[in-house]
Amino acid sequence: MGEWRKCDLGKILVFGNGKVRPNTEGAVPVYGGNGILGYCDNNNYSDETIIIGRVGAYCGSVYYENRPVWVSDNALSAKPKSNNYAKFLFYFLKNLSLNQFAEGSSHPLVTQTLLNSIEVQVPYSFPEQKAIASVLSSLDDKIDLLHSQNKTLEAMAETLFRQWFVPARAGQPHAGGEEAQEDWEEGKIEDLFLLQRGFDLPIQKRVDGLYPIFAASGHCGTHNESKVKAPGVTTGRSGLLGKVFFIMEDFWPLNTSLFIKEYRIGTPLFSYFLLQTIDLEGFNAGSAVPTLNRNHVHKHNILIPPRALIEKFENLINPSFKKIEFNKTQIRILEKLRDTLLPKLMSGEVRIEM
Repeated sequence: MGEWRKCDLGKILVFGNGKVRPNTEGAVPVYGGNGILGYCDNNNYSDETIIIGRVGAYCGSVYYENRPVWVSDNALSAKPKSNNYAKFLFYFLKNLSLNQFAEGSSHPLVTQTLLNSIEVQVPYSFPEQKAIASVLSSLDDKIDLLHSQNKTLEAMAETLFRQWFVPARAGQPHAGGEEAQEDWEEGKIEDLFLLQRGFDLPIQKRVDGLYPIFAASGHCGTHNESKVKAPGVTTGRSGLLGKVFFIMEDFWPLNTSLFIKEYRIGTPLFSYFLLQTIDLEGFNAGSAVPTLNRNHVHKHNILIPPRALIEKFENLINPSFKKIEFNKTQIRILEKLRDTLLPKLMSGEVRIEM
C-alpha cells in the first residue's frame, strides 16, 4: 500500500468552465448542476470528465462521464492531472461534499479558484487510486444493472398490458387492445377499484422505520407504522399529478396522494397500469395548486374487460414484479454498503491490498 499526501485540489485536477448550451438537438448529453439537462449535437469535453455543479441549489454536485459531453455554464469540468485516476477523483469529490465550501448563502457558488485551494489528502499511488475506484465502481455497476433489469421487466409488463387492454386507435378513452372483445361492457373506473385520500403525517411525528412513506412525488422517507397493506397503488392528489406508483410492501400514503382502498373487478397490477394510461393531469380541479378529485377519476368511462382476463394478466405479471421487489432490496443493500465504504476508502481508514 502506498503513501498518502496532502495537497490542494489544484495539484491533482485541472478545472474548466462550462459554456451556454447549443440550441441544437442530438445525442450528446448536456450537463448542468442537476445532471443531464438534455442533448445536443456538439461537445466541449470528451473522454473522462468530472462535472461539478457551479451555482444554486445543486452547487457542488458531482457527475462522471466517459464520452463526449457538453458542460453548460451552470457547471464546471474537472480533469485529472498526470498520475491520477479520474474515477477515483470522482468518488473523492463526491465524498468531499463540495457544497460545504460554497461561497454565498442565498445564491451558493463554487469557483475554480475556490476548488483549486481546497486542501485534501489522497493516495500518491496511481494503482492504489485505481484499486479503490474499482471497488466502488463494481458496486455502482451492480446497482445500475439491477435498475436496468427492473426497467426492462416493467416495460415488458406494460407492453403486454397495452396489447391486451389498450386500443390501437389513438385518443380512444377506453381499454381494449388486441384481446378486446366487442361484448366488453361499458362502465366506469369505480367498477374496477376505488380511490381514497392518504393520511396526515407531519414531519415532526415521523419515526424512521420499516415502512415507506409515499407522497404525490413518490417515496419520501420511512415510518414505524403503516396504513395500507401491500401490494398498493398510489397517485398524486395535490401538487404533483400524473405519477403512479406500485408498492410491494406495507406503506403510509400521505394526504397529498390517493391510494386504491378497494379492488372490485380490478387487481393491483392491472389497476396500476390502467391508471398510467389515463390523463390524470387532465382531471386537475385546482387553480394555484393542482388537485385531483377522486370522484372525477371514479366516473371516467371505460370498457370493462372480463374478470378472467384481468386475473390472467395479474398472474402472468406478478412474478416479474416480485423479481423487481427483490432487485430493489438488493439495490438498497448495495447502496448502503457503497455509502459505508466511500468515506472509509477516501480517508484511508480502509486500505485496499494490491
